[in-house]
Amino acid sequence: MKARKWLRNTIIILLIIAAGWFYWQFYFVFATGTKAGVLNTFQHKGVIFKTWEGKIIQSGFKANVQSNEFSFSVTNPKVAAILEQNSGRDMNLHYKLYMGALPWRGMQKFIVDSVIEIRGNGGVGTIESQ
Repeated sequence: MKARKWLRNTIIILLIIAAGWFYWQFYFVFATGTKAGVLNTFQHKGVIFKTWEGKIIQSGFKANVQSNEFSFSVTNPKVAAILEQNSGRDMNLHYKLYMGALPWRGMQKFIVDSVIEIRGNGGVGTIESQ
């Protein structure tokens, strides 16, 4: 009897630890911030899960020390529509950084949740996150 109770408690504890790790890895927002640059590519792609994926090219230091591309995913269809209409424009994006990527959320750990500013003539508006 004591062995069964010990095994049941051990399994419950392991399940709680696994659930906590899963939440921390995929749903805990590790950081938020902004990135600015020119929207280089923006695509709706995927085999099973169709997600919006994009890249901006950041201005600044261009040596091979660091990458000047910022790869991101978008989950909000309104934000995706604005980015699709403004490809090639200089913009400022707000993002959330997660520890891991989920296939239905996108291929990247960086999730853009709003467009703060679109610079230049002919921008098609901005949107704030919900």
